[in-house]
Amino acid sequence: MSRAAKAFPITAESSSVVLYEQPLNERMRTFLRLEFLYTQLNYHTAQQSAWSSRGAVSSLLDIVAILSRGDVRGDVLKELERQIFVLERLQRTVDIDADRLDKILNSLRTQRGDLNALGPKYLQELRDSEFLNAVRHRSSIPGGTCAFDLPEYTHWLRQGFERRSNDISRWITVVQPLCESVIALLWMLRNSKQATHQLAVNGVYQHSLSRDNTSALIRITLPANATMYPEVSGGQHRFTVRLMQWNATESRPEQIKHDVEFELAVC
Repeated sequence: MSRAAKAFPITAESSSVVLYEQPLNERMRTFLRLEFLYTQLNYHTAQQSAWSSRGAVSSLLDIVAILSRGDVRGDVLKELERQIFVLERLQRTVDIDADRLDKILNSLRTQRGDLNALGPKYLQELRDSEFLNAVRHRSSIPGGTCAFDLPEYTHWLRQGFERRSNDISRWITVVQPLCESVIALLWMLRNSKQATHQLAVNGVYQHSLSRDNTSALIRITLPANATMYPEVSGGQHRFTVRLMQWNATESRPEQIKHDVEFELAVC
């Protein structure tokens, strides 16, 4: 288990509720997509089948594509610095769990050091890999990574699990410090606010935010047995939640026409 997984575990949903999240800015969209892909990557990496190795390589290439757009590493470093500054000020607060705070601070500082050590050209190893580049180029074509299109890839997939696992683990080490820092930051954000009880009148709830608002994530909690889901629209200053009734994939969802209670956290 990684350091981030130990200090900042991904919160599992309770069996009695289901949780939906909506980002309020582009940085948060990027962070949530990275978390999703990194979780998917780790899942496939632990499975021994060749199909799971395909899934792991696909998730890895998606992560590299996201990290290649803009300075994601710089954004993560800035957010780490901000969180460390805030927590260091909390150390002077009375009646705080000093041991837990020190553990979180030390983990964030370690991740900051790991990210700084990577340097701005940390993706170069993966970008220079002819093997991964061949898979990436063919992946844009439906079915483009099948046996006759990429015989080298097929040959690699036929190798034993240990060989495939070692290669995938080597590639993961390139993106691991950044992805685990994102997991830590999302854990901090999700635990920064308590959910409040809200009411969607006739299935609609509207929420306004102040102009100096710095919130980045909406979290909506519904009962696990609910036959509905939320659709969220809006941005950093206001948003609307519409609760949609789901029946089956053969029919279109419809907006709920009665009042619905739910839990909301704006983080």
